[in-house]
Amino acid sequence: MRAEKHILKRREEDRPATVDDVLALAEERDVRQIDLKFVDLIGVWQHKTMSVSELSRGMFSEGVGFDGSSVRGFQSIDESDMLLVPDPATAIIDPFFAQPTLSLICSVAEPGPGPIGARVYPKDPRQTATRAEDYLRSTGFADTSYWGPELEFFILDDIRFGNGPNSAFYSFDAEEAAWNTGTANGQGKNLGSKIPSKGGYNRTPPNDHTSELRSEMVRQMEELGLAVESHTHEVATAAQVEIDLRYDSLLNMADKVMTYKYIVRNMAHRAGKSVTFMPKPLFGDNGSGMHVHQSLWRDGRPTFADAKNYAGLSLNALYYIGGLLTHAPALLALTSPTTNSYKRLVPGYEAPVNIAFSKRNRSAAVRIPMYSESPAAKRVEFRPPDCLANPYLAFAAMMLAGVDGIRNKIDPIEAGFGPMDFNIYELPADQKSKVRSVPGSLDEALDALEADHDFLLKGGVFTPELIEAWVAIKREEAEPIKVRPHPYEFQMYYDM
Repeated sequence: MRAEKHILKRREEDRPATVDDVLALAEERDVRQIDLKFVDLIGVWQHKTMSVSELSRGMFSEGVGFDGSSVRGFQSIDESDMLLVPDPATAIIDPFFAQPTLSLICSVAEPGPGPIGARVYPKDPRQTATRAEDYLRSTGFADTSYWGPELEFFILDDIRFGNGPNSAFYSFDAEEAAWNTGTANGQGKNLGSKIPSKGGYNRTPPNDHTSELRSEMVRQMEELGLAVESHTHEVATAAQVEIDLRYDSLLNMADKVMTYKYIVRNMAHRAGKSVTFMPKPLFGDNGSGMHVHQSLWRDGRPTFADAKNYAGLSLNALYYIGGLLTHAPALLALTSPTTNSYKRLVPGYEAPVNIAFSKRNRSAAVRIPMYSESPAAKRVEFRPPDCLANPYLAFAAMMLAGVDGIRNKIDPIEAGFGPMDFNIYELPADQKSKVRSVPGSLDEALDALEADHDFLLKGGVFTPELIEAWVAIKREEAEPIKVRPHPYEFQMYYDM
């Protein structure tokens, strides 16, 4: 416990920012292994583990080689040699290794002459986030963007799935699920306390079966330097939950989202459970989103507040909303990037499919939270994203869309996006048809991205190579769904 507190103290004072800090930390904790983590194009952490004997200053200045052709969306086999560049500011002791292991998050660089920091790899998501922060500073509109994603997920007790030429199935279970009112547990009993469909929001134990596990997850997050605001049971049955992080700057928050997902998956695994961040794993109940709160600051002061305007927002904040909504169809290819995402984003259900803005209104794609009148609390919330997004790319893309709105003074009111301070779902059909909706499928979102991505290329933040690779790999994901019979089709059509 003393060692854990020492790590937490270091993180609270200042994250290790120099190579000297990392070397001292490794010696202090008697580290035996170095674990280098990096993100692939899709948003999944990869890792390479090395003996502590390889830890040196050269690791940070020269990088560590790996095969880029074996990573989704990266290199062809004839240009496979790539380098991992550890960021000393991300150093932590990984709690999920038996051997004392120092974990470092890495960016990806090309091999070649010159300083390694100047060798930009155009398809590295982490470098994309870094370029986004640099670009924001260059605009003069702000020097910092703050991000507060709300990650929702399910904690399951059992998960099974399979696909073959003549069969397809999935099945999962959670002890608290509504369908388990008539089943027995491992002791041959049923103690009740099941959560009905759509009845889980803020439920207390014993109905909330995962409260203690979430508390353990939060404890582990805090020991590794992640500031947590709250955790709760979400709306759906089958242990849909949410743990909210305190806001942070773009690159830091993207790193934290990756660390967060790593922690909750490993803590659940230790407890004999499994976590899924799929946006719509459960039919007939709420899906899981990643509502993203965002704001721009300059010289330590918020730029989104002005009491004279709608919802207390500044003109730049309104223009930022105009940019988000104008580019929303293209953004969804990056923020809601799977075929399963569009099982959640379906008109007529409790999903943020309406390309509109409003204060307090969760039926709009952009909501302005009204909990506080403090200028520091003024922010916008983009609600369509889900947790399968690559956070480095998703946050960078949303920021670029918002900044494009500021640069071009896109007034969301003049553009017809609202404000819509009413339940959009309950509009009469003739009025509802006038409210634009987000794409209805991954293919539609990819079409929108191909047609509208110049805003992503500003400042060289995204590169044409990255966008082309993203679209290609996502088209490949969509294709198998199109050509496979769906199990429900047998129920509908077998005897016709």
